[in-house]
Amino acid sequence: MMGAVVLSHRWLGIAFCLLFAMWFASGIVMHFVPFPSLMEAERFAGLAPVDPSEIRISVGDAVAASGIADATRVRLIQRSDGPVYIVSGPSRAGAFRASDGADASVASFDVALAIARDHARSRGLDAARAKIVARSDYDQWIVPNGFDRHRPLFRVALGDVAGTEVYVSSRTGEVVLDTTRSERRWNLVGSVLHWIYPTVLRSNWSLWDRVVWTLSLLALIAAVLGAVLGIVRVKLHGYQMSSPYRGWHALHHLIGLAATTFVLTWIFSGWLSMDHGRLFSRGQLTAAEAGVINASPNWTIASSLDRRSVSLSTREIEWFAFNGNLYRHDRVGLAAQALVKAGDAPRVGPTGFLDVHEIQQLTARVAAGCAAPIVLAGNDDYPAQSTIPGAPVYRSRCGDLWFDIDGADGSVLQRLDPSRRAYRWFYGALHTLDFPVLMAHPRLRDVVIVGLCALGLLFSVTGIVIGWRRLRLSFVG
Repeated sequence: MMGAVVLSHRWLGIAFCLLFAMWFASGIVMHFVPFPSLMEAERFAGLAPVDPSEIRISVGDAVAASGIADATRVRLIQRSDGPVYIVSGPSRAGAFRASDGADASVASFDVALAIARDHARSRGLDAARAKIVARSDYDQWIVPNGFDRHRPLFRVALGDVAGTEVYVSSRTGEVVLDTTRSERRWNLVGSVLHWIYPTVLRSNWSLWDRVVWTLSLLALIAAVLGAVLGIVRVKLHGYQMSSPYRGWHALHHLIGLAATTFVLTWIFSGWLSMDHGRLFSRGQLTAAEAGVINASPNWTIASSLDRRSVSLSTREIEWFAFNGNLYRHDRVGLAAQALVKAGDAPRVGPTGFLDVHEIQQLTARVAAGCAAPIVLAGNDDYPAQSTIPGAPVYRSRCGDLWFDIDGADGSVLQRLDPSRRAYRWFYGALHTLDFPVLMAHPRLRDVVIVGLCALGLLFSVTGIVIGWRRLRLSFVG
């Protein structure tokens, strides 16, 4: 039995020692430079004020013109070519002109370039030398599934000092991503390596999922076998512990013993990052829950909300259904919005959000035995944040099922059943070390993460040396 363990660990170690080293090194990079995304503050800063003089059709007419029968949300934004309604449903999204309801998807390179320039200038970025460099379904930075409803995308290089590139959706004409030269370079040795994320593989999600899940599982098996051997091979002399090995083998053995707990939990939790419903729930709404929460409203009643005037400082308007009622919220600032329900007076300032009674009425229809919703604290063990700074997030506990709902727009941020709450600790906490005590001391967390990953990297390097020597003996000597 031990002979099989030794042989399996030896050859799995040789096969995966470089992968282990890559994961630990790229993990340090990822901690400080995450995968590129367009932050909400950046997206909102890039929006121009809506021009009400060009709005000639109602939101109900826009939904009818879209042909999206299951539309649940509509946003109104100002583009360089005029205001457009962006109609969204579970199946698809599309843009339609607020002047006549015509299709406002972007096929022209000139229109995409004008949109990118306006967005950049609104954010104070230099766009004087902006040019379109590609129109594609996939590249290294738009492989995530969240971009599926925007493909193909126009990639626009601004030509500024930071090497900023922005991506314009051909479906909605929105800027949905930005990257800088520094982000791209660091991510090539960070997220792209860590997630085994080359475009050719990641563009096929199911293939990428199977490949990385399998590699992670084999790496976990190699680590478990190494832990077993490391413990079994320890020599005890009274209260002293020593290794029977010498040189690089001894170093590998001793560092492995010191790093065993971290290596095992980190590789195990990394494998769980690819779970995707295999062992734990995915946190998605059931069909029955979605039927209530994401029910398409009667858009003809939006006319009462359309009559409300549009402030010249409004940068985005959204209509959404919640608990059978239709709402409109106007965003005049990143953290400022006015909310109005059809037939009610507008809510502004600190009260411009859904209240606890509205949340409770909805969740009572979704599940039985729901307690009164609570507002999440900033240090909650299962954190969730609204896209609007300062907006409340409500947690409704319905027995062992929890719903976290955004008070700004009624969207469900998290569905936490017991399996999903367990996953938060087995994956999130073990892999990113976002334990509450460490999150309260971010500098200490930085030191712990870098220190442990550096220890894992050193451990992997000893394995690389041993593996190389074994290969030379087996195939050269």
